[in-house]
Amino acid sequence: MQVRLAPIVLFFLAAQIVEGSCAQSATLTVNSNLVLVPALVKTHGGDRVYSLTARDFTLLDNGIPQTLHLEEDTDHEPLALAVIVQTGGHAAVHLKDYRHFEPILDAVVGSVPHTIGVIGFDSTPRMEHEFTGNTADASQSIATLQPGDDGVAILDALEFGIGQLKALPAHYRRAILLISETFDKSSQSLLDEAVRAVGDTNTTIYCLAFSSSRAEIAHHAAKLPALGGSEYSSTPYAPGGCMSRVPGADPDAHGSRAHQAWDCAGDLLPPLRIAEVAFVAAKADLKQNVPETVAHLTGGEYFVFKDARSLDSRIPTIMNDVPNRYVLSFQPSSPTKGPHALHVTIPTRPELAIQARSSYWLDSEMVRSR
Repeated sequence: MQVRLAPIVLFFLAAQIVEGSCAQSATLTVNSNLVLVPALVKTHGGDRVYSLTARDFTLLDNGIPQTLHLEEDTDHEPLALAVIVQTGGHAAVHLKDYRHFEPILDAVVGSVPHTIGVIGFDSTPRMEHEFTGNTADASQSIATLQPGDDGVAILDALEFGIGQLKALPAHYRRAILLISETFDKSSQSLLDEAVRAVGDTNTTIYCLAFSSSRAEIAHHAAKLPALGGSEYSSTPYAPGGCMSRVPGADPDAHGSRAHQAWDCAGDLLPPLRIAEVAFVAAKADLKQNVPETVAHLTGGEYFVFKDARSLDSRIPTIMNDVPNRYVLSFQPSSPTKGPHALHVTIPTRPELAIQARSSYWLDSEMVRSR
């Protein structure tokens, strides 16, 4: 029996790389050769597009074109949702904003069978409510969360949440709704581990974020792990490298980090070097804004809010975006171990905007079926 494997997350390349742009430490054991890529397509005016076929899309896996198929009716499959809520640090003042959270949960899970778990975190994550099919119970748990300590361990909480989701039956689609500030100041996870861990499961991450203060970011940024220290080096980001932030490093990019990334990828071929750029870019962006980075990496959504009113205003978008994704699938033509960078485009409709999962990670060689 073939088990479908969603692509996982590591890559922040091409149009997916956002300037200044939501983890399970166990590694993925590959027992399938089918990769799934959720993709949301809109006009530049924000209207969703529903009429595309697999032939309208192109997908590069580490720069190599793949043969695509379009999965049908995936939005009717059961959903497991982990709601991860920051209670520590500056989050305490926002807990009152979550007193009427049920409409947001309803928007995310829709009308499909579902189970929802609630996780709170400050310097450490903890299970606040075990997974339940009762949306009202989960909402009440969120509404009664208590302030935590001064810690903000977002990456540790994501790792914990993904681990909880992995323990559920395999027939569930998996998603995380992360509610936190933007900057992680307490996690024990290294950036290498965090990028890889978020990529170890077919979990889409949706984020509702309030801003960390500039003072907090400046104070704690130096404490985060440096970009090097793994087999995926930071060479492209060094002075003189093709991803350097030095003005004029890539004059053809005209200041666009997205264009610079693809030019850099072209300079660094073969494909494994494309994956290296993706890995380094993801780590760099995690140091700036954790929820925005992981939302983009997993093909999810990122929303900023200030209070209960602005939080409520996000419901219509969440309600319309979550169930209306295309799900593309492919069998990798180069199923090599390690990170794989994905880049999805719509050549037949270049005026459309696409938001798609941007990478997956393999910890063993895939065996292609004949």
